[in-house]
Amino acid sequence: MALSALSPTFSTNPSASSTSLSKTRRITQKNPKFSVFTTPKFTPISALSDPYVLQIAETLEDSLPSTSSTPLQKLRISSSDTLLSTPWPSRKDEPFRFTDTSFIKNSRIEPIQPPKIPSLSSLDVSVDTLLPTLSIVDGYVIDSLSQLNEFPSGVYVGSLLRVDSEAIMKRVSEYEFSFKGDLFWLLNGVGTPDVVLVYVPEGCKVENPLLLRYISAEGSDKESKALPFSNPRVLVLVEKGGEISIVEEYVGGDTDKCYWTNSVMEVVVGEGAKVSHSYIQNQSFNAAHIKWTWVQQGSLGTMVKVIIVRPGGHGFKQGNSLLQKCNVRLSLLHSQVDYFQESTSKYEHIEVSTGGKLSRHNIHIQQVGPDTVTELSTFHMCISDQTQDLHSKLVLDHPRGVSQQIHKCIVAHSSGQAVFDGNVQVNRYAQQTDAGQLTRSLLLEPRATVNVKPNLQIIADDVKCSHGAAISDLEEDQLFYFRARGVDAETARKALIFSFAAEVVDRFPNASIRKKVETHIRELLDPSPPSR
Repeated sequence: MALSALSPTFSTNPSASSTSLSKTRRITQKNPKFSVFTTPKFTPISALSDPYVLQIAETLEDSLPSTSSTPLQKLRISSSDTLLSTPWPSRKDEPFRFTDTSFIKNSRIEPIQPPKIPSLSSLDVSVDTLLPTLSIVDGYVIDSLSQLNEFPSGVYVGSLLRVDSEAIMKRVSEYEFSFKGDLFWLLNGVGTPDVVLVYVPEGCKVENPLLLRYISAEGSDKESKALPFSNPRVLVLVEKGGEISIVEEYVGGDTDKCYWTNSVMEVVVGEGAKVSHSYIQNQSFNAAHIKWTWVQQGSLGTMVKVIIVRPGGHGFKQGNSLLQKCNVRLSLLHSQVDYFQESTSKYEHIEVSTGGKLSRHNIHIQQVGPDTVTELSTFHMCISDQTQDLHSKLVLDHPRGVSQQIHKCIVAHSSGQAVFDGNVQVNRYAQQTDAGQLTRSLLLEPRATVNVKPNLQIIADDVKCSHGAAISDLEEDQLFYFRARGVDAETARKALIFSFAAEVVDRFPNASIRKKVETHIRELLDPSPPSR
């Protein structure tokens, strides 16, 4: 397909051929003259799609080998079907109103092939031997660089393509890749070469945190306009009563290289299960980092329809619920659904993001059971010409749910920009919900920018909900307090800035990870950092 001079070019494999994206699809049109439905001629998919998106998708398909994995095949097919009608986002789209993705679109996209790396020393990344580690290099699981200790019986951590347990494969096959995010979610589904599977069976508690280390080995020089493209994907299934702590760390050996990491993690937290999720993003300052995290709490069931009959009405109202293993009573007198399931699942997310020229994290969490607890703590920092973007959505559908979110960001560069769009949705049957959201931002340079959009949507009438936002510079009174006690201005300034970040950093449950992040932030706050 020929592209215009303004469009990027792609690296393709001429010997490979695209299949699913080159087919045609029959559509139904309405005849305006007779007001009846007719079946017209076949319409080429190219006429229904964004040509740029279609080109990327075909390039990804050409770069991937065929797979015999049924779940992976299902993922690729469902993603490609939806991708056909999804355009590239622009600033005119509300979710991307403050996020400019032209950096990616104006680059030459090059899907990364399986890496050939002899050792971690060649990547210039440190080795953390304190935690069991799975290394994912440019989207591919590299066993030789991993250090997985023995896990409890039934636990699996590794490539989906290498699962040899029929029971685990059956469980994964039952999982539906049903959630459809934005364009980048779909591109990951089409282009991921593998899925990292973390499976915790019922009642199993994994004592040591699991470190998933994402390493970007391929990178290009800024002048080349090339953008190596990887699509790592992780599926976490924690059955009823299971517990695990997961640390995601994104690193790149060279802080000046250009690449694009497009990552997805899906987390399913069963009844009474607990998941602690730490996320550290420290990629190149010339890289694009886009990540999706989708979490379902409370049940491992599948989606079913519940029909509620309203007295005095002539129709039905349909709603989606996850009711596996629940006893449900439909009260026609009060038009309500009573759940007798005790979920008490907990998901905890702690995040520090400091790298990337363009960094965007989309978090979507659904509480699908009562008595569910969700805690989100995030910290972003811009020290150069960067965009740090967090879009979060929490959906509460059941009684007595708890969600607490704190987001903090520091913009320490005149061209830096931070974006926060946080949505908490408390639906009708989420009575006695306790939901809180707070975002605080520090602007340390003239022309530094932050755009915040806290959003609390409440339909239930028996709730305790709050949200707030604050944007400021350092307070002169606080600086004066330090100076009055003999502390020089620069030391006082760094201490106040770090204490602002420490509220989130201190929540990392693992001491070695916490210390590592603290050291990294202090280095970034040094008054004479290396040029970027």
